[in-house]
Amino acid sequence: MQQIVVVDFGTGNLHSVSKALQHVADNASVVVSRDADTIGNADRVVLPGQGAMGSWLAAMSRLGLGEAVARALDNVPVLGICLGMQAMLDHSDEDGGVEGLSIIDGTVTRFIRPAGDAGRGFKIPHMGWNRVHQARCHPLWNDIEDGSRFYFVHSYYANPVRKVDIVGTTDYILPFTSAIAQANMFATQFHPEKSHTQGLKLLTNFVTWNGSYDPD
Repeated sequence: MQQIVVVDFGTGNLHSVSKALQHVADNASVVVSRDADTIGNADRVVLPGQGAMGSWLAAMSRLGLGEAVARALDNVPVLGICLGMQAMLDHSDEDGGVEGLSIIDGTVTRFIRPAGDAGRGFKIPHMGWNRVHQARCHPLWNDIEDGSRFYFVHSYYANPVRKVDIVGTTDYILPFTSAIAQANMFATQFHPEKSHTQGLKLLTNFVTWNGSYDPD
């Protein structure tokens, strides 16, 4: 039986993520853990998170999980969610500036609400349902209609340097990257565990994905 580990950094609604995975992965063991050996030996790893990226990364360091997470990113399918996506980039402006994991070249920037009439209707954080446009084909998009709506809660957004790393985009104040992928890693700014049918389908695709991805 394969083991899916949801990493517990203490910065997210792990119950929702684990329950959603249990719902779609009947033949797998879904474990919430902050144990390095458990994470390092997992068949699939999920990196969720809400709140501030600095706290997320500090928790990873404090718990001694950096090496285990790096090992997972080298070897098994990994799904990042919200902060788990932002942490894949080089740097975030949040918390006075923090360095990320540098899996994806780029930075994380705060939304700026336009002044005057242009800013009406825009609130920060960006919270609620919005459409995701599939920028590239990827196994995790299988049987999910382009432009499907997913649930977001965030004030910062990712700016990858390379277009090849961008697999999903969304419009809010400006077009921004809402999903990234590279090799065996796929990450979303939105919360699939809160996104009903389409979110469960993405998690199903993750559970069955062999970790292979060729952007060409």
